Amino acid sequence: MSWRIGVDIGGTFTDFALLDDAGKKLSIHKQLTTPADPSAAVIVGIRDILRANGVGIRDVDAIAHGTTLVTNAVIERRGAVTGMLVTDGFGDIMDMGMEQRYDLFDLRIRYPDPIVPRTLRRGVAERIHFDGRVETPVNLSAARAAICDLVRCESIEALAICFLHSYIDPAHERAVGELARMEFPDLYVSTSADVYPNMREYERWTTTAINAYARPMADRYLERLEGGLAALGFRGRLDIMTSSGGMLAPDTARRFPVRLLESGPAAGMLMASVQGRTLNLPNVLSFDLGGTTAKGALVRNFAPLKTEQIEVARVHESRRGSGLPLRIPVLDMIEIGSGGGSIAAGDDRGLLEVGPRSAGADPGPACYGKDGRDAALSDANLLLGYLDPNFFLGGKMMLDLAAAEEAIRTTVAEPLALSIERAAWGIHDTANEDIARAFRIHAAERGFDYRAASMVAFGGSGPLHAMPVAEKLKIPRVVFPIGAGVYSALGLLASPLAFELARSRRTVIDDIDAKMFAEMFEPLVDEASGFLEEAGIASKDIRIHRQIDIRYFGQTHEIQVSLPEGDPRTAFANLRDLFERRYAEVYTFATLEAPLEIINWKVSASGPDPKFETGYALETDKNPSSKGTLKGLRQVYFAPDGYRETPVYDRYSLRPGTSIDGPALIEERESTCLLTPGSHAQVDEQHNIVAELEEIA
Repeated sequence: MSWRIGVDIGGTFTDFALLDDAGKKLSIHKQLTTPADPSAAVIVGIRDILRANGVGIRDVDAIAHGTTLVTNAVIERRGAVTGMLVTDGFGDIMDMGMEQRYDLFDLRIRYPDPIVPRTLRRGVAERIHFDGRVETPVNLSAARAAICDLVRCESIEALAICFLHSYIDPAHERAVGELARMEFPDLYVSTSADVYPNMREYERWTTTAINAYARPMADRYLERLEGGLAALGFRGRLDIMTSSGGMLAPDTARRFPVRLLESGPAAGMLMASVQGRTLNLPNVLSFDLGGTTAKGALVRNFAPLKTEQIEVARVHESRRGSGLPLRIPVLDMIEIGSGGGSIAAGDDRGLLEVGPRSAGADPGPACYGKDGRDAALSDANLLLGYLDPNFFLGGKMMLDLAAAEEAIRTTVAEPLALSIERAAWGIHDTANEDIARAFRIHAAERGFDYRAASMVAFGGSGPLHAMPVAEKLKIPRVVFPIGAGVYSALGLLASPLAFELARSRRTVIDDIDAKMFAEMFEPLVDEASGFLEEAGIASKDIRIHRQIDIRYFGQTHEIQVSLPEGDPRTAFANLRDLFERRYAEVYTFATLEAPLEIINWKVSASGPDPKFETGYALETDKNPSSKGTLKGLRQVYFAPDGYRETPVYDRYSLRPGTSIDGPALIEERESTCLLTPGSHAQVDEQHNIVAELEEIA
């Protein structure tokens, strides 16, 4: 029997899932992340889960890996010293940005500092016209001097090369890139024509700068990880999850680390969409709450929403436009700093604030017993009775109730003149409200109605907060999947190898024919397929999906249109009809007679889907310590009534058809499900807990 392993590194915990080749037998594991070297927790965790299940490393065919390493590096500014070469005269674009204010009335408005400071940018004489004509040939002598100055005087480790209109003709960027690699072989070089060859130079340049900024760190991390796995005896394939839900080979991930920004959260969202198809729930809110952040993503008509726009390092996490804009294929999600480790305190106005600062894995919340002094969300949940101090991680980690109480008393209750119980409830409810508000805005901007949707809740803390958040959003149904505490690690095992490419080429469709239309995709198909073939996928097994970004001529914004499978020449004949149907879905009408203009040409190449079904059986289903469905009763806090005696159930003893009325707690090793008063839950045939909320007006 062969096996696959999914590994998801979070800010607080690293999660593991071990699945057999039939997709039926599953074992899971969770342990604290090692911030100084995240690969250390990965190696130890893989060794432990294999040992616990009597599986040899040589029986593991593939390891799928997701990580927030790149995201954290950008937010915390822990990347490499990075220089930048730009078209001469355009060095200030990184400071000017898009010249848009995210708050019209804030006189002290702030934006994140550019990844590459002005002192590390150099201009190079060159110019390519927007139609591809060379106005000024590239001055290689000036480029060489600029590179030498940045390396020898500024000690840069990485270099981003970003010229105007290089998406039309990359020749200048590639010539300078080859020069840089020849002069300094150890320099990490990224060109915008390789990273994001699309129009709109600011987003293209920030994306390239972050890619260069993260490359040395990603390269060293993957080298340590591959070395550690080799030392264990692993001889299979290592895949890295991308932000769009596909998988990359390590060499490709090294070249494009910017594509890994949301790799871990993307895996969980993909798994939520799989769950939606299994349960015939077309519209789903994927809710992932871990130790550091809360992530929300939407599934509409069984398909996860995707985008190519993302912001990182927001000055105000809830304010769109306050971060660095990037253009990469990504599953459309919102992320805020609310997690089990989020620190609670009073703000300058005397109001309670939870996050975005996190206690992380070291020292962690006060209840971890590692000398943490700040009150965190997990401390509040422990005081409220939602967590059992003797059953955290299935009893492998004891929680310190006294330390949690002391932290809440000194940092929240006394400064805000509250009782300890009200302070703890305030932390819990504030986090729920912050999450609900962010999810409400995210859905409104996309025309998504929560009242006709279901929630799939996962992550270490997601099942504990799901129903209070659902009540605030008026979501009628919440699904608690088995293994929710490591759900993203499980989602890694459900994703195929894939790579997506896009190129900007403004084209009025009246100026081309079907043959020219098809030919525009050919180099993209060849390049995207090439990445998969390098990873060992046979060309006959590669699936190709084509899309275009198209608009009425003269408009500012374009919409994405998917082309039917098969010969693109056939789609060309129906292109206006495809566009207008999609346009009407977005804007409710499509009546203009204007010509159509294609802006971007896109190709997605994917390999075979891995064998995976949701009807897997957890090894913990046979947990010999289970002594019955009802574990006991516990005092649990529910506003406004206060503490009440609440039944606590063993998740692994629940069988299909079991019904439970709230309030109740359902414990499993990696997470705890909270059923609120008035709710009703039932265990389905696949051991999911499906909870229905009482009717909300």
